[in-house]
Amino acid sequence: MLEALLGNINKERVLVFLVARNEGYPRQIAAFFDAPLTPIQKQAEKLETAGVLYSRYVGRSRVYALNPRCVYLKELKAMINRVLEFYPEELRDALLNNRRRPRKPEKPLTRVATDG
Repeated sequence: MLEALLGNINKERVLVFLVARNEGYPRQIAAFFDAPLTPIQKQAEKLETAGVLYSRYVGRSRVYALNPRCVYLKELKAMINRVLEFYPEELRDALLNNRRRPRKPEKPLTRVATDG
């Protein structure tokens, strides 16, 4: 939907995913949209260079999020949220319902080292 404005469908995918879920890594974004990984990575890097996104490492994964210092962040979020209203309902629900499986109650919080 924003492809004409942004110049690239993958840039739209990165922004929509990050507005909906607050953060994500390129492989996660590519898997969600069933898109190739490399173009998603390149667009995320370009958006970071432009100051729209920032990244940090969590383990070996590079996680991207919207840059809170971006001067037009409020307007960008408003535009992306407006575009989300026109996405198919099942895709919009899948984006907005970021459910992660909880830890099993019987699973210990830390591993106990045993001599053996």
